[in-house]
Amino acid sequence: MGFCVFLFFYGLGQFGLLGADEPRYAQVAREMLARQDCITPTLNGIPWLEKPPLYYWQAMIAFAVFGVRDWAARVPSAIDASLMVLGAYLFLKKLRPGFHLDGALMTASVAGVIGFAHSGSTDMPLAAMFSLAMLCWYGWWELSSKSLLCGFYVFLGLAVLAKGPIALVLSGSVIILFALAAGKADLILRTLWWPGGVLFVLVSAPWYVAVQLRRPEFFRIFFLEHNLARFGSDLYHHTQPFWFYLPVAVLALVPWIAFVVTAIFEIARAWWAERMALVETGDALNVFLFLWLVVPLVFFSVSRSKLPGYILPAIPAGSLLAAEYVRRHVGDEKPSRWLIIAHALISAAPIVPAIGIGYIVIQRRLPWSSLTFVAAGVALVVAIGIAVTLSSKLGWRALYFVTLIPVVLAVAALLRIGSPVVDDTLSARPLAAQLTGMEITPMPLAVLGVRRETEYGLNFYRNQPVRRYELRQVPADQHLLVVPQGAGPAIPEFVGNRRVSYLGAFPPQHLELYWVAAVDSAHEH
Repeated sequence: MGFCVFLFFYGLGQFGLLGADEPRYAQVAREMLARQDCITPTLNGIPWLEKPPLYYWQAMIAFAVFGVRDWAARVPSAIDASLMVLGAYLFLKKLRPGFHLDGALMTASVAGVIGFAHSGSTDMPLAAMFSLAMLCWYGWWELSSKSLLCGFYVFLGLAVLAKGPIALVLSGSVIILFALAAGKADLILRTLWWPGGVLFVLVSAPWYVAVQLRRPEFFRIFFLEHNLARFGSDLYHHTQPFWFYLPVAVLALVPWIAFVVTAIFEIARAWWAERMALVETGDALNVFLFLWLVVPLVFFSVSRSKLPGYILPAIPAGSLLAAEYVRRHVGDEKPSRWLIIAHALISAAPIVPAIGIGYIVIQRRLPWSSLTFVAAGVALVVAIGIAVTLSSKLGWRALYFVTLIPVVLAVAALLRIGSPVVDDTLSARPLAAQLTGMEITPMPLAVLGVRRETEYGLNFYRNQPVRRYELRQVPADQHLLVVPQGAGPAIPEFVGNRRVSYLGAFPPQHLELYWVAAVDSAHEH
């Protein structure tokens, strides 16, 4: 619990909402709360039907309890990540007692889980609910517990409410492949248990039916455009190479990636030696975790649209796979030499970018400076300490302790050192504060040529629609205008002879701020 509080909740408000999704989803939740409407998501009063409501509902509760704040928009993801870790703990305590704390700590400490626990988006709610569903399903298979099968259907319904039918596709694929690997096709039919199906429908269907009845365009927008079209085309300009998710998964599983890779090779060797009998030899959980890890990676690699958060549901399987590897080998005198070296270097490596995060954000690279060499020196000392400890008589017993030290150091450095720079350069929060300080009374706000991240960020932090000049959304009243640095001469093209005054700049994001007078009513007439 202590590690969950630190790794997931600490620093939620250290920097403002980032990207386009965080402020956009937070604003949708705010509007739903203001209207007391749990059915139709809206953005600036217009239906926003791209995503299901689970995150919005959670954020509405957080806003109702804590007020509408940016850090409150991230609380749902932090809670969901904690629930996922608790689920891993209880799962291992029941099925692999003695290693439940280890597996929970490994799941909590991987980079992908920590990162998305600090993100106000739909990725962590999906990953948490999907992971809990998969843990329940495997627990049912091994223990023949109907209550766990009920849990599978309930959490699967919540996963569908988190991000849509993708949860059904991924879970069905993993279960079918596992049944084939086990040589038990009847397992598929046994999974299709009608009381569980009723639970699934009761959890997931009411909102889909209600929103479809209220907004007939929902089916086209949500299912056809934002699921099928997003998968089969580059409609939303998120194209990446086929191998994109391989490095993403490697980074998301730091610091335990060396153990994950070793576990995969060990499973592959065992499978090659025993073929389909592998599931019958006590390694069924490893096969299940392997399929759970690989299926989302392959599925989304085929997709034309790729974003890092898409494969988050696979990451807990990787951490549990590493935990299973440690459980099988904890009786060994100590880990192998190459595994010790690889794990030590990987565990300590994040300290370098964590200390130099300010340079990375501004310069997009680590500079050759004294700070970089100091950070590299600290990381090397930590790596040597990890390697020496794991090579000593302590061996496996010290693994989690020495690994969590650099994780805590890296997270603390990222939040304490990097937050001011991240806030200034990537968030609209300080920009919105500067604009508010320039007003005597609140005014409409417009942008010209700025990133959509800035547009949606200003939308949330000022709680008002942001007009776009490019779309000919030029307010008739006096208003504030945000443009990229040097774009001031283009303003008259949109406002004609209206008076325009330069108010100042926002250097961290290379933006300029202007005041534009209202349309002269006599001239307009």
